[in-house]
Amino acid sequence: MIGTKVFLRAPAKSDLEESVALNLASRRLHRHLVYPPTTPDEFADFLERCRRADAVCCFVCRIEDGAIVGSINLSQIYGGGLQSAYLGYYVGEPFAGRRYMTEALELMLRYAFLKVRLHRLEANIQPGNVASLALVKRAGFQREGYSKNYLKIGSRWRDHERWAILAEDWRALRKHQRARQ
Repeated sequence: MIGTKVFLRAPAKSDLEESVALNLASRRLHRHLVYPPTTPDEFADFLERCRRADAVCCFVCRIEDGAIVGSINLSQIYGGGLQSAYLGYYVGEPFAGRRYMTEALELMLRYAFLKVRLHRLEANIQPGNVASLALVKRAGFQREGYSKNYLKIGSRWRDHERWAILAEDWRALRKHQRARQ
């Protein structure tokens, strides 16, 4: 999956050093929001989760030099009558605010709706995570609700807003964007 600034690719064992270094450098940004792998054992666990049949894990890499700038993942992919998954992502602090994740999310939405053939994609975001809320709003997600003590992050249960996008809404948004160009 290739855009104009970034491309998405599967993580590999050889990414251990670069990924862990980026995540260590990003601890301040990620604090209480997400805890990506910061040790070799955690990275090995991450790779194991990526191999699951109900997951799609990608590193977001900068086209100009191939640097890992973050991660974007689909998890708990369900088929049948649900055709749904959860979306997770994070950007490294040195790359925050440069719209890399905006493009990465667009690439992942295209993949989720056209290749995986999902009907619905859901993202759960802490209310104070202003940048993440802005990201999903730009992509066309709609707020569906509020979940008290929804996820345990950093040893504490945290409230989240539930945001989702449906395949038909994503297609309509893309059609509208192409018509404006």
